[in-house]
Amino acid sequence: MNLLTIKNFSKSYTDKILFDNADFSINSKEKIGIIGVNGTGKSTLLKIIAGIDTCDSGQLSKGNNVVIRYLPQTPDFTEAVSIYDYVITANSNEENQWSIEGDAKAFLHRLGFDDTSLIVNTLSGGQRKKVALAAALLSSCDILVLDEPTNHLDNDMTEYLEEYLNNYKGALVMVTHDRYFLDKVCNRIVEIDKGKTYSYNANYEGYLMLKAERENIALATQNKHQNILRKEIAWMQRGARARSTKQKAHIQRYEKLASEELIKETQSVTMSSIASRLGNKTIEINNISKTWPERENPIIQDFSYNFLRTDRIGVVGPNGCGKTTLMKLITGNIKPDKGYIDIGETVRIGYFSQENESLDPNMKVLDYVKETAEYIQTTEGLMSASTMCERFLFDGTLQHQRIEKLSGGEKRRLYLLKVLVSSPNVLILDEPTNDLDISTLCILEDYLDSFQGILIVVSHDRYFLDRVIRKLLVFDGKGAISQFEGGYTDYYITHGAFANSAAGTTNDTTRSSSSKAQETISLEDDPAADQNKKKGREPAIKKKFSFNEQREYDTIEDDIAAKESEITQIEADINGSVSDFIKLNELTEKKAKLDEELDHLLDRYIYLTELAESFDR
Repeated sequence: MNLLTIKNFSKSYTDKILFDNADFSINSKEKIGIIGVNGTGKSTLLKIIAGIDTCDSGQLSKGNNVVIRYLPQTPDFTEAVSIYDYVITANSNEENQWSIEGDAKAFLHRLGFDDTSLIVNTLSGGQRKKVALAAALLSSCDILVLDEPTNHLDNDMTEYLEEYLNNYKGALVMVTHDRYFLDKVCNRIVEIDKGKTYSYNANYEGYLMLKAERENIALATQNKHQNILRKEIAWMQRGARARSTKQKAHIQRYEKLASEELIKETQSVTMSSIASRLGNKTIEINNISKTWPERENPIIQDFSYNFLRTDRIGVVGPNGCGKTTLMKLITGNIKPDKGYIDIGETVRIGYFSQENESLDPNMKVLDYVKETAEYIQTTEGLMSASTMCERFLFDGTLQHQRIEKLSGGEKRRLYLLKVLVSSPNVLILDEPTNDLDISTLCILEDYLDSFQGILIVVSHDRYFLDRVIRKLLVFDGKGAISQFEGGYTDYYITHGAFANSAAGTTNDTTRSSSSKAQETISLEDDPAADQNKKKGREPAIKKKFSFNEQREYDTIEDDIAAKESEITQIEADINGSVSDFIKLNELTEKKAKLDEELDHLLDRYIYLTELAESFDR
């Protein structure tokens, strides 16, 4: 059953067109993941669905009794209300007044809130997001709209949320960049690209394959149109024999082909490693401990570790266990209570923190990057700041935009770029996947593949950890930190955290199948090459037409003109039969058949013309 539909809608933000005559719909029991590059309008679409924002044009249709609940990316709490009261007030009604109190306490406890009397607007950004998530998930609604629900959740909580949403009975629409999460929860992916929406009835793995298929078909169609256009140009320039067939329909087709906007192939953007030289002495951590005044026990206790020049380390553990504290100790932003950290003279740290540094809203994107370096030495040679911006999805237009006009995700991407162009040889990434789109994450992952230095990553993104790290530092939440050789999934399978659960099995399978999907997409069939191998020799070159080919070549232009006339006539008949459904259906089927026959004739025309040209060479 359809719950909501938006037809032919458009939306602009300042001078940027987000949607241009796009379509979107939600049916009952659908679990839809919205993906796209930062700044394409994902959050805007969620706000339109929730009724917080409106389209500039288009039509939104929604059932009268359809209830929608919305979780924003950054919840705004202005009133001094307790966690418990906020959740209760948001969800209390006559139907659930006897159960909501117990449900709220249980859910908040599961989210890590033992003291529900805390005032919401005094909490950290991550804790506020959890409170808002609890209020949204406990609500009774037909459509649940979630903007980045996995941000600030630790791995265990993310897996719990996966199971919760898998069992959720209503429709779900969400924006998330967690690829394992998309793969497990969603049964439909909607991609926003250049103002249009593309729907795929599949999870994330299926989307990867279907998107590649769609792009291949689109490019094949474009290549075919370009071939036809080349012949059309030659046709239009011909002499007396062709003039008789230059009827209106033929000229209109030529003009349509000539005006088509070319499709750009999806490029695999890579950033070359730009690390500076790292000496033998790197970072040595010696028996450090750190305690915060509000905590009874040390957050880090007697921890030692000597970083190797090839280390690629993931840092994991529950929220609040001290992961970011360790990063700030390494960078020197805070000092240990006990022990010391010895850093080598050649060490150059690039620190991508959870909180963006202060960005001057009036500064232009390119100028912000140039503050660090106008030219950057890479493995490909010297590269300008402008080229680096392009590599990181800031095209010529965006480079000259003021920072204040960027989306939150675009600002995050810009901050990451500035960290990378500083040529660090020790790269510390604290929650890099929060607010970054999948395209940017893929670029970052490609960059890290060639990064010649120490990599330290704090992340709850299981896919990202599996993709880029080879060792884990695991916080137990009580001050102890242990080491594990391997990736995220390897650790949890080995330690039995979810080896026997449905969540664990799916995560491991997802990792394998997602990799398999990407491998499948990269394969290319080359039947022509196989045939040449079988033959073992070059095929003989034809010197002239066969009798039947010559006869076909002499008449094909007239055949094409006649077929075009038939199509022109049937289009007129269709326009005159809009009220007769049965006749309209028959005419539409007949036109589809004629279009197919015309395509075949045009293919033959191209083949025969190229063959005729080869005889003259």
